[in-house]
Amino acid sequence: MAQKNVLLVIGTLRKNGFNKQLAERVQQLLDGRASVSVLDYSKLPLMNQDLENPEQPEVAAVREQVRNADGVWFVSPQYNASFPGHVKNLVDWLSRPLPGQGRDTAVSGGMKATVSGAGGRTATAEMRAALDSLLEFVGAKVMREPETGIALSGESWGTGTLTLSAEDEAALAAQADAFLKFIA
Repeated sequence: MAQKNVLLVIGTLRKNGFNKQLAERVQQLLDGRASVSVLDYSKLPLMNQDLENPEQPEVAAVREQVRNADGVWFVSPQYNASFPGHVKNLVDWLSRPLPGQGRDTAVSGGMKATVSGAGGRTATAEMRAALDSLLEFVGAKVMREPETGIALSGESWGTGTLTLSAEDEAALAAQADAFLKFIA
């Protein structure tokens, strides 16, 4: 059986943010079991219906990458009990039908997804719940369990380097295993 394609969506804009580091750990866990790439959505314009037709090249490129993925794994920080605005903008573009075509052409429909995040004391619980709900609303099939939320340690905050406990590692590995089965 051919390897599955997993597309990582990293929700942090920081060059070496904790969630970028977490996504790198996800890549390591999937290495040899899936083809993994990272979605560059930095050039997406803000969602604006005036920009939908003709389809913008940046939007077309992002949609094509999502369309070609067997699964999309969102790794995001929590901003004010939710997800960052640029992640919402991405999902908004993915939820829109292709220019001049029916609603069923939105690439979010049927997209298989899962969510992880690293953050403060709540381990991104609010962000994960909000993003899960949004993804389901736009037609994605979301693997809600298991998901991984990391409560960053004092060491991580002090050094800027993600430090995972044995429990964190086990949870992330379980999510990786489950997601590969989910997208099979």
